[in-house]
Amino acid sequence: MDLTQYIASIENYPQEGITFRDISPLMADGKAYSYAVREIAQFACDHDIDMIVGPEARGFIIGCPVAVELGIGFAPVRKPGKLPRKVISADYEKEYGVDTLTMHADAIKPGQRVLIVDDLLATGGTVKATIELIEKLGGVVAGCAFIIELDGLNGREALEGYECKVLMNYPG
Repeated sequence: MDLTQYIASIENYPQEGITFRDISPLMADGKAYSYAVREIAQFACDHDIDMIVGPEARGFIIGCPVAVELGIGFAPVRKPGKLPRKVISADYEKEYGVDTLTMHADAIKPGQRVLIVDDLLATGGTVKATIELIEKLGGVVAGCAFIIELDGLNGREALEGYECKVLMNYPG
């Protein structure tokens, strides 16, 4: 299935010079959304995954249905102040600024095999911080899966040593 027809490109959002790749049209089409979820779920099956982790907020949108499809758990990674229990944190750079991510300190058990799921791989900052959080808790990052990869932003370089599944590529 050609998923590119379900992606909207918004110029100069969230700031000047950025082209935002919006997956909302993909989610609005049941067949396209289901296809994307099944593709990522198959990648997870091939890597013996115990837990799905998704960064706020679009990682939730893709990661939760993958976890349900596989019958495994999902752990959110959120911005500071959004999780109610004890958290660990990691700072990261993204294509338009610096931010912090947090995760519940008990979200991952040592040795759990984790798949990180997000909508988009750009510079790799968000997913690299997510990897840091998982590994701090003793989890094993068995792979990363994305709907979109923005080529030319070197996100794969930040993920060297980790296997990635990408459903489509766009220029960065």
